[in-house]
Amino acid sequence: MITLRNFKFASFCTVALVLCPKLVLANNESDNSSPAAESGFFDIVFSGGWVGTLIVLTLLVLSLIAVYLIIEQILLLRRGEVMPAGLADDVRQLLSQGRLSEADQACRNKPSPLAFVLLSGLAEIDFGWQAMEKAMEDAITEQAAKLYRKVEYLSVIGNLAPMCGLLGTVTGMIFAFQQVAASQGTAGAGDLAQGIYSALVTTVAGLVVAIPSLGAFAVFRNRIDQLIGEAAYLAQHVFTPVRRRGSKVAPRPVTPSTPNAPPRQ
Repeated sequence: MITLRNFKFASFCTVALVLCPKLVLANNESDNSSPAAESGFFDIVFSGGWVGTLIVLTLLVLSLIAVYLIIEQILLLRRGEVMPAGLADDVRQLLSQGRLSEADQACRNKPSPLAFVLLSGLAEIDFGWQAMEKAMEDAITEQAAKLYRKVEYLSVIGNLAPMCGLLGTVTGMIFAFQQVAASQGTAGAGDLAQGIYSALVTTVAGLVVAIPSLGAFAVFRNRIDQLIGEAAYLAQHVFTPVRRRGSKVAPRPVTPSTPNAPPRQ
């Protein structure tokens, strides 16, 4: 969950990203010999017309969503959040003493993916180890899918952002060549180059959004695999007393059936 401190940090980063180009623009305005300085950063970004402006705003929204997801996953994918400290040892000790109700309550007091897996195993304790193992495997799969669900959005953003940038570039170049055609070839190379580099800004923006998103997706995916594997191992270790006790239980003696009385004459 995003805390207020992290939300303020994200807001500060967003404001910094918005103000930095303005600072660069202010420094460049002192150099009048550069054509790019005369046009300005925001003039270049929003020079693609309403289509280019819409694409830039879309990329801005995608970047904010990506920042939100990255901060959220950093807070969620921590060892203490997935596997609370001391939970596995406490439940294992309670199970070794046969205190099932207290083990159940210990899991409910620390809600987490590991606690969910342990509760799934405890729910099937009356049906034997095979039923417990199957329940824990299903719980592990469910928790992994739950953790992957939001991380997948980073992959979607990483794939959509370059496409949006390419769309802006193509439409910008179409408008640039349309302007040349409307002027019947009187437009010079400078006019054509200005339209092209204005259109390429959206491609750069798309890549700037996509590269961190895909990198964060790969890191978080490996982190989830590691944490889920450790949670599965801990769950097996917690139920070792139950598994050993079940293997040592003697089979229930079969009471021989009473022979049928001879038929009455």
